[in-house]
Amino acid sequence: MELYCFGESGHSYKAALALELAGCEWEPVFVDFFSGETRSELYRQKINNMGEVPVLIDGEIKLSQSGVIQSYIAEKTGRHGGEAGAQKNEILRWILWDNSKFSITIGMTRFLMNFVPEPQRPDAVIKFNQSRLKMAYRVLNDALEGRRFLVGSTITHADMTCCGYLFYPEPFGFDRTDWPNIDRWLSNICSTPGWKAPYDLMPGNPADRA
Repeated sequence: MELYCFGESGHSYKAALALELAGCEWEPVFVDFFSGETRSELYRQKINNMGEVPVLIDGEIKLSQSGVIQSYIAEKTGRHGGEAGAQKNEILRWILWDNSKFSITIGMTRFLMNFVPEPQRPDAVIKFNQSRLKMAYRVLNDALEGRRFLVGSTITHADMTCCGYLFYPEPFGFDRTDWPNIDRWLSNICSTPGWKAPYDLMPGNPADRA
């Protein structure tokens, strides 16, 4: 399998981590986002008409959107997708929550704080997003009270989607020591055999453009 991705992309990391932890044979295909590759007509015509990463290619199958890719990997490998109907629904619930309330806000905030030239950074937007994220951190932290993982006793795609941006080193207003249950949970994820940090799984790193 091939995963079109780049290291700075938290959504790509969710898919890459899912592939890695499921023991899939895969390789990353670097997408030069910062040079505008995803906005090119060639990329939109041949890879993804939405102009986004990640994109998974598995033979004749082409999939975009990290949640769809995670669901496909779970079906293909039988791993990390939940053990029963109720668990599968709960995993899907966290994937939808993450994509609509969590990752989208973290991703934008991190981008504005780290990848936009400082004179152009909209401080009011950043502060607004950070205030919204505090509520999201609270939801996640409360859900992890007394639990090693979000759904069941072992790591699932619920964990892999919600942790997607939290392992990045660039600042976006998140300090894991402020959220003890999230801090413990992230340590549990790191301890999972096969786990790797984003820049160790995918090509592309801010240092490459320094």
